[in-house]
Amino acid sequence: MIQFLMIKIFKIELLYFFAILLVLTFIQHPDLLSSPFARVTLMQKNENYFHPLLWTLSVYTVVGIFRFMYKLIRAVKNKFVK
Repeated sequence: MIQFLMIKIFKIELLYFFAILLVLTFIQHPDLLSSPFARVTLMQKNENYFHPLLWTLSVYTVVGIFRFMYKLIRAVKNKFVK
């Protein structure tokens, strides 16, 4: 049962990660919608393959910290306000 729950949580977190990746991609590179091949060619030319993942990991970490703080505040509030 615990293993199933962990797989479910992992899938949800992976979905969050890829959603952030897509949002950041389209915010930073709006030309990706009009000419995706040119953008990929430019990325290969500059050899910056990992910068999208680094940006996404940074934003995912910040969002994760805020999510953790929100859960912590809710837990403390629920414990003391009854």
